[in-house]
Amino acid sequence: MTGKGQGFGFGLGKMKELADAFKKAQQVQEGAKQLQEELEQMEIIGEANNGLIKVIVSGNQEPRRVEISPDALNKGAEVLSSLVTVAMKDAYNKSTATMRERMEDLTGGLELPGL
Repeated sequence: MTGKGQGFGFGLGKMKELADAFKKAQQVQEGAKQLQEELEQMEIIGEANNGLIKVIVSGNQEPRRVEISPDALNKGAEVLSSLVTVAMKDAYNKSTATMRERMEDLTGGLELPGL
């Protein structure tokens, strides 16, 4: 019977690496909770036509409000609708990029040995 007493094939060094990785993963999980709270409080502004229309969302893409300049009202319903859509896409793209950057900062260096 070869391999007797070796458990699952992890030596003592590997067990310490694995324990360290689990500790790091737990820290990441705690950081993720804090990040979620920060994203909920954050306001990200998407704009169209140099700020004629602004769409404000939270860091986790929850819509907050839309600001429409009085000048935008003179453009007509079709143009106004298009501008709001552009501002929404801008806000979405900015919030997605922010979320991705923050998650990469949080999980950077997380390596699970042997997996």
